[in-house]
Order: sequence, then C-alpha cells, then structure tokens
Amino acid sequence: MSTIDVHRSHSLDHDHAREAAETLARDLSRQFDVDYEWEGDVMRFKRSGVKGHLDVLPDSLHVRLELGLMLRPFKSRIEKEIHSQLDQLTGPA
Repeated sequence: MSTIDVHRSHSLDHDHAREAAETLARDLSRQFDVDYEWEGDVMRFKRSGVKGHLDVLPDSLHVRLELGLMLRPFKSRIEKEIHSQLDQLTGPA
C-alpha cells in the first residue's frame, strides 16, 4: 500500500474546522469517486482501492489515505489536490 499522510495546522473554531473537512471531502468525492461518512470528529473515506480518514482536531486536520495498487499512479495528483484544498480552506501550510 502507498500512503498519503497530511497534517495541517489551523486556527479555526470547531464548527469551521468541520466545515473545512466537509468541503475537502465533497471535492475529493467528486474528483476521485470516494465515499465518506462521519464518525464523531473523524471522517472515514472508502472506495475500491482506497481507504482512510480525516481527523478534525482542535488545532489541526489530519488526512491519511491508503492507496491500493490501481491508485498508486495517482498518489501525487491526489496528494497535490489535498494540499491545494487545505491551502484554500485553512491558509497555506
């Protein structure tokens, strides 16, 4: 498995941090056909060939995805998109 692991600090209140996470998930879902669901402050991602989570923490967002064999060639594109979305939602790293 190939892993994407992104930590992003933020200064958002809890509601805005969850809203940022929801926006990121919607965009990833649309672009990469990923399903997601909330479990408390953890968003779980799943589709054939990828699974992971996004944790909404008081001062950071943590995204971790495990990519299967078929999605490994897209790792760079997916990771770049995550960083780009987080830059828009929380400001540059």
